[in-house]
Amino acid sequence: MFNKILIANRAEIACRIARTCRRLGIASVAIYSEADEGSPHTDQADEAYCVGPGPVSESYLNGEKIIEVAKRTGCDALHPGYGLLSENAQFIAAVESAGLTFIGPQPATVELMGDKQRARSFARECDVPIVPGSDELTDDQSAIEFAEAIGYPVLVKAAAGGGGIGMKVAKKEKALIKALAECRRRGESAFGSAKVYLERYISKPRHIEIQVLADKHGKAIHLFERECSIQRRHQKVVEEAPSVLMSKHPGLRERMTAAALALTRQANYLNAGTVEFIVDETGQFYFIEMNTRLQVEHPVTELITGLDLVALQIEIAAGHPLSLSQEDVSMTGHAIECRVYAEDPEKLFLPAPGKIGRYREPDNVRVDSGVRANWDVVSFYDPMIAKLSAHGASRQAAIDEMLKALAGYQIEGLTNNLSMHDRVLRSTAFHEGDFDTLWLEGFMKDG
Repeated sequence: MFNKILIANRAEIACRIARTCRRLGIASVAIYSEADEGSPHTDQADEAYCVGPGPVSESYLNGEKIIEVAKRTGCDALHPGYGLLSENAQFIAAVESAGLTFIGPQPATVELMGDKQRARSFARECDVPIVPGSDELTDDQSAIEFAEAIGYPVLVKAAAGGGGIGMKVAKKEKALIKALAECRRRGESAFGSAKVYLERYISKPRHIEIQVLADKHGKAIHLFERECSIQRRHQKVVEEAPSVLMSKHPGLRERMTAAALALTRQANYLNAGTVEFIVDETGQFYFIEMNTRLQVEHPVTELITGLDLVALQIEIAAGHPLSLSQEDVSMTGHAIECRVYAEDPEKLFLPAPGKIGRYREPDNVRVDSGVRANWDVVSFYDPMIAKLSAHGASRQAAIDEMLKALAGYQIEGLTNNLSMHDRVLRSTAFHEGDFDTLWLEGFMKDG
């Protein structure tokens, strides 16, 4: 097992990784920017070092500095968390070249799955269904011709993107031209690539993902599904496990998990990953991407399975075989996660950075947070404050626990989305499982 791990991330996910390291008896090293000095995640680790100014490009994306800190402090492994450098193949290769173990998949796999078009082609080779779509589009005219061939609406996507960034729906030619320009710009800014492509737009899609684990010894298993359809701007805000959709389409779970494992095995995947699908109204599912890292919403999987995904990631990276077989993994109850953001749901979910005054977390659910009282939520970073994860014997029991937690969560002085979560969980559509990836934005507009 590793002696010391550098956590190449910040806020709640850095706190979460540090907790598992402590439980496993592994020393941990945190990094922080000047804007994050004294932050909770630096307190959770055994050591903490500044890696630069507030902007992520000068600190948390400074791979050379991060690796230097890892080597100087005697780390033998690095955990990237999610976002930032977690899916950067060049950074992973540099980590390995420095003699450190990267806790995640290999650079070639990250590169394959990081390019959505290559990933789509690979999925097709694995006989995994994909949404009909184009190859890379080099000019607007070819995009217009493809859209006319498959029919509007179409979905423009950044080829190198992930997490909902660089995606726009276009219902006609004028909107398509505008969407192409915006997705190219977002792709270049967020991922360093302006490549885009088109997909047929699936109306009323459900977003279902399968958690997988694979070791160096050829074993791969799944940890069931998560439902992630409650979204704004293609980014998740409420997740749950299992999905209520499975009871509406018998055999869907078995087909989706089989497809996810086929993709995982044929990619020679290593460590934790998530295979993401959309499901249409008939129950037909389509591969959209594979996230080659730990997901933000992993707590709901941990709650229904009783497993520690970070501990399993570390054990796999250390070369240990998976101690679990597929038959060992079972579901107990239901779990729901609410992402708490410093944003205004009444104003198109506009980020609302500012200073937290009094702060008190609920004690009846799992809380993954990276803030405290009198803490500044700055504009440099994602405005997520915390994740609340409730578990119950049934879906209704989990909803009840979450409603209690939302009512007991005190965040003074900072605009947040707690009231939105309360409304969502009390809505008829949520209770009946009758929603899709566009439902939330319409629900908020309707008041």
